[in-house]
Amino acid sequence: TAVASGLLTVYDMCKAVDRGMRILDIELVEKKGGKSGHWLRKSAD
Repeated sequence: TAVASGLLTVYDMCKAVDRGMRILDIELVEKKGGKSGHWLRKSAD
């Protein structure tokens, strides 16, 4: 996905500082438009 590719770019730029960094929990929170319309993740509360 575009988000994961963007985060890999950030990782590539920051790896000189910390090669052991991790990128975790990429989640879709809200989506607007498209065929299925508006979608919002329900809160875990």
